[in-house]
Amino acid sequence: MSSTAVSGHHKITRPNAVAVGTIVWLSSELMFFAALFAIYFTTRGVQGPKIWLESNHLLNVPFAAINTTVLVLSSVTCQFGVFAAERFQFRKSGAMYQINKWGMREWFSLTFLMGAFFVGGQIYEYASLVHEGLTLSSTAYGSVFFIATGFHGLHVTGGLIAFLIVIVRVSKARRFTSGQATTAIVVSYYWHFVDVVWIALFSAIYLIK
Repeated sequence: MSSTAVSGHHKITRPNAVAVGTIVWLSSELMFFAALFAIYFTTRGVQGPKIWLESNHLLNVPFAAINTTVLVLSSVTCQFGVFAAERFQFRKSGAMYQINKWGMREWFSLTFLMGAFFVGGQIYEYASLVHEGLTLSSTAYGSVFFIATGFHGLHVTGGLIAFLIVIVRVSKARRFTSGQATTAIVVSYYWHFVDVVWIALFSAIYLIK
């Protein structure tokens, strides 16, 4: 058997460098948020449950639950955008109300709006807590709460900027390329990551008493 035939049957494929780089970067981000969780639970343990509950009751859990639901559902719309990108459909093929014919641009636009709703809700919650007297410097609870949720909010904002960049580039491009599809998939990795992190944050801060 010739070497050519052997190489044909045993074709070596390299992993996508962009995807691998993104996964490595998200791993470092995971360590960053793990440090924030460690700070949160350490401070909680030092302060004691009684002091913690005095500040924890200020949180509007139902409102935060609605905000969280919107963010989690945005992962679903984001993934539909990825499916459209994988089949190289970057825009809708029918009327706007025909959701089954939406392309990546429409799904990512909806994801952007849902993410913006979440950030807006978080800003509203911050304003309400400050009005109640809970600030970054008021108590240890306030410090860890605003630092943990604030850094996550910055990550969500970064994801919104990434969605805008993808949507604008696709809208201006004459054709949808595999490189643009890869970019859309990488952005979805990041968005799913921040959603999972928020589920953990929400559980730790709002639900665990």
